[in-house]
Amino acid sequence: QLQLVESGGGLVQPGGSLRLSCVTSEFSLNYYGIGWFRQAPGKEREGISCMSGSSDTTNYAESVKGRFTMYRAIENNTVFLQMNSLKPEDTAVYYCAARASYYWCSLSGEYTDWGRGTQVTVSS
Repeated sequence: QLQLVESGGGLVQPGGSLRLSCVTSEFSLNYYGIGWFRQAPGKEREGISCMSGSSDTTNYAESVKGRFTMYRAIENNTVFLQMNSLKPEDTAVYYCAARASYYWCSLSGEYTDWGRGTQVTVSS
């Protein structure tokens, strides 16, 4: 089972930026599709970004498109989510998830391994 640990969350003012990290126990993520999800209190979990193992496919939810960027570290066992122009409605617990696949990624929840999440709060 792949271990995933998120970090980088915190409190930020509207318009600010944060970079979330997802460190995995796998040496190389070339064969894992990775997704970022978030869940706000009282709301359904939302898929916001994903990247295939090949890195050829990257998808974003409309709610974050143009503001969030997902990328992989050179070391290849860490995935980042750069979040800019943050809004109060981005407040949520953010999770990364993985599933063994080279070409696949999805904004729905069909992942096999999940991290425990990191809290992001956008407030003045």
